[in-house]
Amino acid sequence: MAEEVLIPSSGKITSQLTGSLLAVAFLTSLGSSMLYGYNLAVVNSPAVYIKDFYNQSVVNRNGTGLSEETLTLMYSLTVSVFAIGGLLGSVIVGILVTRFGRKGTVVNTTVLVFIASLLMGFSRICGSPEMIIVGRFITGIHSGISLSVVPMYLGEIAPKNLRGFLGLVPSIFIGTGVFTAQILGLHELLGKEEHWPLFLSVVAVPTFIQLMLLPWFPESPRYLLIEKHNVHATITALKWYRAKCDIQAEIEEMQEEQRSLSSVETLSVWKLFQDDTVRWQVLSVMVINIGMQLSGIDAIWFYTNDIFEDAGIPAPEIPYTTAGTGIIEIIAGLVGCFSIEKLGRRPLMIGGFTMMGICCGGITVSLILQAHIPFMRYVGVTCVVGIIAGFCIGPAGVPFLITAELFKQSHRPAAYIVGGSLNWLSNFTVGFVFPFLQMSAGSYSYLVFGTICLSVAAYVYVVIPETKNKTFMEISQMFTKKEAVPLTQGLIHVDQLKLKKMNGYALGILYSYNDRHYH
Repeated sequence: MAEEVLIPSSGKITSQLTGSLLAVAFLTSLGSSMLYGYNLAVVNSPAVYIKDFYNQSVVNRNGTGLSEETLTLMYSLTVSVFAIGGLLGSVIVGILVTRFGRKGTVVNTTVLVFIASLLMGFSRICGSPEMIIVGRFITGIHSGISLSVVPMYLGEIAPKNLRGFLGLVPSIFIGTGVFTAQILGLHELLGKEEHWPLFLSVVAVPTFIQLMLLPWFPESPRYLLIEKHNVHATITALKWYRAKCDIQAEIEEMQEEQRSLSSVETLSVWKLFQDDTVRWQVLSVMVINIGMQLSGIDAIWFYTNDIFEDAGIPAPEIPYTTAGTGIIEIIAGLVGCFSIEKLGRRPLMIGGFTMMGICCGGITVSLILQAHIPFMRYVGVTCVVGIIAGFCIGPAGVPFLITAELFKQSHRPAAYIVGGSLNWLSNFTVGFVFPFLQMSAGSYSYLVFGTICLSVAAYVYVVIPETKNKTFMEISQMFTKKEAVPLTQGLIHVDQLKLKKMNGYALGILYSYNDRHYH
């Protein structure tokens, strides 16, 4: 296996970025995260054609067309039903990853994409708007599962010094998916009226590539050892994913976690909420996942063309302007991916949410003043780009990574159900409510998103500790209550004590169960 990059770590156990790790990150993201981004943006450019198809189908059936309000409602449902499917997918992901494993879940759920692709691709031939809506719903289920299981899988196969880097690879592919939809949606490609069913159904192509190649790679070593108790398979998997690394030391760290969970089964969501020891972790996952969607990014992605039209950009130029924002998404995602191991998780989230909050305010000002000051329309476009860049640098991927890092193996599936459910519920809320919010509040609707962004940035700054280069056990211990300090003061090495006060509450105590790993 090829040794590609060595990212330095402050910890003792470090590992190089191997070809196998890169390949798995690429394949899982290609057939999962990329589809999420694609499906967010794919309904943007053919919106007029889809509405015409809906109206014509109803005319053919009933002899009369749809009212403007009903047509808006049907299209809003087409946009937002994707999030309802995502909500369902995020709810069942815990059952799937426990039964089929991390990689097994990614592979087995590809069938959903093929079903959805067929439904949407043949919807016009069958004259059925329902096939589009059901297809969007099924792709949502797949994305709901994928957005939870892919970061979980990558977080578990990655050594701790590369976990942030690999954890943000999916966010790059989300941006790539959006960009792909924007490019294919141009009139010169699939943006013509006769091509929109094909435009909706090409999601099957990257999924097919994933299905052909991903099964050849091993399952998550942590899943194999901690949940399946298969030491031989764990060693085999680690040899696939590691180059120069002390595999024995890594297995001992997993066994340490396994011993701590020996009397603890995988928790349900209800038991997760009842567990006082993870109260701050659960609250943090809830805040960042809700904030990720209520930041307004989906309003930007779903209705980019409308926003640019309001900004005064000539109609023929809007598709190309929109496609240009896709390049920004990819660049920002790459910046976040290659800087996270140096800067850490907190700066990317705080900086990203703050940038988005400021730009939301900028859009409001530009829309109010552009009738009097012509150049303000360009300020509005710049702010749209700023929101997208701020999102892709940190908030696009770090919340999923943090969800994996804040919990031990027994709590992780339930935590992903909570985070994923709130993420998709918020996604649906924005997609469905934004057109009506825009009609009632006008330019001021973006101030709602700006306030949420700045509030989440403040929460991250105050509450969430830095998790860079920490093992899952160490991160869990960082949230231990302050009262535990006097009892263990004499046992804890000074270099392992990280205490950060938060209004009198200690965020964490970092110590090691097995001191030999660090001496």
